[in-house]
Amino acid sequence: MTLKPSFTEKKYIVTLIFVTSLFMLWGIAITMGDTLNKHFQNVLNVSKSQSGLVQFSIFGAYAVMGIPAGLFMKRFGYKNGVLLGLFLYALGAFLFIPAANTESFSFFRAALFILACGLATLETVAHPFVASLGDQRTSDQRINFAQSFNGLGAVIGPALGGFFILRAGQDYTNELDSVKFLYIVIGSVITVIALSFAFVKVPPLSDPHNADEPGTTDAPPKKLFQHRHFVWAAVTQFFNVAAQGGTWAYFINYSVEINPGMSDERAAYFFSLSMAMMMAGRFLSTFLMRFIAPNKLLSIYAVANIILCIIIAQSWGTVSFVSLIMLNFFFSIMFPTIFSLGLKDMGKYTQQASSYIVMGVVGGALFPPIMGIVANKSVAAAYYLPIICYSVIFVYGFALYKVKK
Repeated sequence: MTLKPSFTEKKYIVTLIFVTSLFMLWGIAITMGDTLNKHFQNVLNVSKSQSGLVQFSIFGAYAVMGIPAGLFMKRFGYKNGVLLGLFLYALGAFLFIPAANTESFSFFRAALFILACGLATLETVAHPFVASLGDQRTSDQRINFAQSFNGLGAVIGPALGGFFILRAGQDYTNELDSVKFLYIVIGSVITVIALSFAFVKVPPLSDPHNADEPGTTDAPPKKLFQHRHFVWAAVTQFFNVAAQGGTWAYFINYSVEINPGMSDERAAYFFSLSMAMMMAGRFLSTFLMRFIAPNKLLSIYAVANIILCIIIAQSWGTVSFVSLIMLNFFFSIMFPTIFSLGLKDMGKYTQQASSYIVMGVVGGALFPPIMGIVANKSVAAAYYLPIICYSVIFVYGFALYKVKK
């Protein structure tokens, strides 16, 4: 009988805990950007389509930093890759100080870009890092488990933004001071974490994706882009994060418009609730993957979100608003599952493949400004656009995920 593969090994537990915490840290930063999106509309008088450039700055960094981060990781290892990511994260946070002082939207975008270069580095490193902490057969479960804490960060981000930016901003003469002080705290916390991780001893890793180990299936040798399941994973990730970026960027706008009398601050708390749904979806789906193949669950969730987007676009009051909140439950597993499926049996190309899949995140930079153009006329109608993205995800989970020998 074949023994059921374990989730991880005892020697990796401390490392797994620390790396899992990184997923939470970038979850906070990503969703904080969506709060800033609305705040900049209010304070800097930018339009919805212009505020979409916040997401362009964040997700655009992934396109720029994906390959360099992968090369750095390959040359200097996982641990140093994490330290580089944390350094850039903290640096970008501290640059919010001069950005707020100059009240410059462009300066804020530059600070966000540098911060997001750190996030891109962390994502590039953390996914194969987590995948290497045990048997490859359970890598889907480990990555989805770690991404569950990304969901926790995504809950914390809007709550922090709502309280310390949208609410606290009203207590300052300069409403950007609330942004500055919050990011000073964030930068300080990230610096402490980086210094702490520098002293963590990472055990030698026996990477399950390594081509030199038995059980790999990349013989006869294939070039990187001959692995079709990986190529389609990168393409699908582009559309996946495009849907994420657009949906989150205008959540607060939609909430306020469909609920007369709702404040931006309260809408941010509902955004946090929707992120709690995403976290719940990841924990529940990690369990369901023991019984349902990850690719099948991915396709089922894509169909669910297509239906929800149609309902959201109708502006049916409470029904549409609840559908918007529920969208994140089914979105929950998409990023980690696409990532994990794309890395299957990539052998020596695993780290390089991770870089390209992370680069697919640039979809989150391009889609929000496009949705913003539609949102300038109708925020509800803008939610028809993510249907295109979820259709691509459905096809990937249904057929394109398969590893070709």
